[in-house]
Amino acid sequence: MARKERSLKSSVELEGVALHSGDSVRVRLAPLSAGSGIVFRRSDLSNSADIPALPDHLIASARRTVLRRDGSEVGMVEHLLSAATGAQVDNILVEVNGPEMPGFDGSTQPYLDALHEGGIVDQKAERKVLALTEPIVVQEGNAQLVALPPMTDGLHVHYIPEYPEGIDATPVALFVTPESYAREVAPARTFVRAEDVDKLLAAGYGKGATAENTVVLGGDEPPQMRVEREPTRHKIADLIGDLSLVGADIHANLIATCSGHGLNQELARELRFLLEAEEIVSDEPASSGYDIRDIMRVLPHRYPFLLVDRVLEVEGVRRAVGLKNVSINEEFFQGHWPDNPIMPGVLQLEAMAQLAGLLLVRKLEHTGKYAVVASIDKVRFRGTVVPGDQLRIEVETLRLNRNRGQVVGVTKVGRRMAAEATLSFALIDA
Repeated sequence: MARKERSLKSSVELEGVALHSGDSVRVRLAPLSAGSGIVFRRSDLSNSADIPALPDHLIASARRTVLRRDGSEVGMVEHLLSAATGAQVDNILVEVNGPEMPGFDGSTQPYLDALHEGGIVDQKAERKVLALTEPIVVQEGNAQLVALPPMTDGLHVHYIPEYPEGIDATPVALFVTPESYAREVAPARTFVRAEDVDKLLAAGYGKGATAENTVVLGGDEPPQMRVEREPTRHKIADLIGDLSLVGADIHANLIATCSGHGLNQELARELRFLLEAEEIVSDEPASSGYDIRDIMRVLPHRYPFLLVDRVLEVEGVRRAVGLKNVSINEEFFQGHWPDNPIMPGVLQLEAMAQLAGLLLVRKLEHTGKYAVVASIDKVRFRGTVVPGDQLRIEVETLRLNRNRGQVVGVTKVGRRMAAEATLSFALIDA
């Protein structure tokens, strides 16, 4: 059963040391409107791009989860994301004054406490749900993640670890609820194997690690555990945080064998694709979506130059997702490579611009302004679009003020990226 989305009643601030850089870091958690998701913002950078917690913004990194967008980067986001999932908090702005989130005591407990301090409140929108209907397996070496359709609603995790001799490697099974998360997962601290300590320090990691915030496995002294099977419970905390990138409550049975961030993130990408595919085939758009009649009431474009057939969802003024069904009957196919019809790339850019117009007008509808394309940058065409394709169009706001707006747009056909670009708009008087 779907639940209501949730955010914070008021902002809350935290300060702590980053586990890898060793720097002191300040964080502010603030409420966001329904549908916004979890968004990171670098408060130490001028005009920083907002970074939604979605798989599209993941970058390859060792031993942590890092998000990057348009030059802005935030690492070690998994602990905050895990705590937010555990508390069922879906929409928050995370302002951080550095490239790495603080590690505090090595667990997710401080973030969980901060969320409760801010006050958790229900919102009007229903939370998205992804209920798995078929198995998914991701594997690398002896590490494996198996996601199975659930026996009951909710997320069930069974984690099978492998540790040095003398460390309890008994599997941990958990049905994830706010109560079980707070009791069995949140207190568990991060850990490191004794033989990896020097290598990590040499590579520039772990400068903020101490005996209090990091459990050392396999050393001369047996580690003092805060909770039973603490390392395995922290692996579950990381898994929950990484899977929060899907942007929906996941109903599945997960069997994890020695999985880490790499596999967790690979599964998050697979599940996000399934969620997007479900949105496309759904007969009804989300409550924030537009059908063609709604689109024509907002946009002045008309056939054959109206290039958005349906809007699946609009998340505040931050993100919009639309569809274009590409038919052989399109007028442009008569003269653009008629013997080998390919949708012109510039029309994919126009589709992004039209969807961005729908997104920005939500901010401008009471201001007497409208958005005009001022420039298009960082254009990349990744693949062809042909008749019969269903083009998914996504735009996300990078920056928006009184006179200027900037969005990043992508088009996709299934799993394949077709085009991407950054579009800037002048906001002028109507």
